Amino acid sequence: MINVTESAQQELTSYFADKETQPIRIHLADGGCSGPRLSLALDEARDGDKSVEKGDFTFLIHEELAEATGVVTIDMTEYGFSLESEKEIPGMGGGCGCSSGGCSSGGCGC
Repeated sequence: MINVTESAQQELTSYFADKETQPIRIHLADGGCSGPRLSLALDEARDGDKSVEKGDFTFLIHEELAEATGVVTIDMTEYGFSLESEKEIPGMGGGCGCSSGGCSSGGCGC
């Protein structure tokens, strides 16, 4: 259900080195014109969550999102955490895909 690469595990270990370890939620965050994207946030368990222990960390994901994503892989890149889902989630990662374009009130006209 959740895979955490060694580099992501190391980054989380560094982050929590001087803090109390908290559960980490995998959720859909607003992605602007490129649509929603998977993201991480510190949170507490809620009704309807699945809880997965990976190393010293507890990951939370709502059951419906877990079914929609399949296996989620958490990796660390030079830009921060990267989350990839096994299944394509409708409406996720859409957008215009233009290298030049941002969002405009008229949409992406690439």
